[in-house]
Amino acid sequence: MANIQPRSIAVLLGVKPKSRVFTSLDLAREVGRGLSVVAIDRLCGAIAPSEPNLRYRIVSKATLARRYRSANRRLSRQESDCLARLARLWAFATDVWGSEAEARRFLNEPHPLLGGRVPRDVATETEIGARAVEELLGRLKYGSAA
Repeated sequence: MANIQPRSIAVLLGVKPKSRVFTSLDLAREVGRGLSVVAIDRLCGAIAPSEPNLRYRIVSKATLARRYRSANRRLSRQESDCLARLARLWAFATDVWGSEAEARRFLNEPHPLLGGRVPRDVATETEIGARAVEELLGRLKYGSAA
């Protein structure tokens, strides 16, 4: 995968790095604590602004409504992990395509090398699915057939 910096992913997720050096372990710690529920709207709005239901692929509608009403407004570890996975792919797709509009198009349209499935959907289902999308982006970036 491209050299996407943990700090870049943190910024996408609304995490404020506490020091100048922010590593993958720091990001993992923040994800493990549970990301702010606001992060889901921020990232899903960037990836699929006209598709409000993307957030419900990560957190069910009822659970998300409950999280917004709760005192700490945090996502679970699993939900945060899924969101971080999607943020990593968004950062990589933006790097590969050179623009948010093109990255958005790639992530939101069916792709033949994913069996006609939409990359963002494949990526939100499982880590293995996200790796398949990541491999496809890597092949696009580095010039092998995609």
